[in-house]
Amino acid sequence: MSIFEIGMLICFGLAWPASIYKSIKSKSTRGKSLNFLLIILIGYISGILHKIFYNPDFVIILYIINFIMVLTDIMLYLNNRKGEKALER
Repeated sequence: MSIFEIGMLICFGLAWPASIYKSIKSKSTRGKSLNFLLIILIGYISGILHKIFYNPDFVIILYIINFIMVLTDIMLYLNNRKGEKALER
């Protein structure tokens, strides 16, 4: 366990609710990148796997919380994109 790892995950974790709120409120994908969100998601998966296989400790909870928030933002992105495509028709 590293206090710096915890700090990083908390700081990142504080940013995701704002991103999710923006996705819900705007109902738009403007300013969002699906590729970016997927890369971040893969990073959290890597962190979770590292905690499981090499360094199990309670910090895995922070990785899982962040993973869930990014996954939520991805689902909102896909839903908003679907709505945008419907409006284009």
